[in-house]
Amino acid sequence: MIYLSGLSVVLALALVPSCTEALKDGECEVCVGFLERFYQTLQDNDVKFDSDSIEKALLKSCKEAKGKENRFCYYIGATSDAATKIINEVSKPMSNHVPVEKICEKLKKKDSQICELKYDKQVDLSSVDLKKLKVKDLKKILEEWGESCKGCVEKSDFIRKINELMPKYAPNAAKARTDL
Repeated sequence: MIYLSGLSVVLALALVPSCTEALKDGECEVCVGFLERFYQTLQDNDVKFDSDSIEKALLKSCKEAKGKENRFCYYIGATSDAATKIINEVSKPMSNHVPVEKICEKLKKKDSQICELKYDKQVDLSSVDLKKLKVKDLKKILEEWGESCKGCVEKSDFIRKINELMPKYAPNAAKARTDL
């Protein structure tokens, strides 16, 4: 009788799907990337690993975040315009040195949008033909550099501005380019 009840418990547990699904390769790349850099920054700056200190440092990091990382911060509630706040889902586990992948798995359960964020593909400025890029992509390059092109109307204006600023923001690409 005990054998049958033990067998039924084992069978029931085998049929119940596992509630801890590991992240697949490339999944949650913004979450993992941002939190790994954030964790490293905490260690480099000798920040005390308690929930409050981590939360303050996270809010500070999120103020400086741009693009997809800013969107990630919005989803966890670390921006001023965020509707929800699940910052403690990051700060508490991080204070116990839980691996970043596990934190992102937990965040995925709370809000699946967090793991849908992907970094934009980086353009290889040393080999790409700027004339073949769309204006949208040219604007994105300038935006990543923190620059804008006031008065740019034509595609050639954006290309000229990028070529002008490339030695400052991408010196290796500027040296590699032969069409300057």
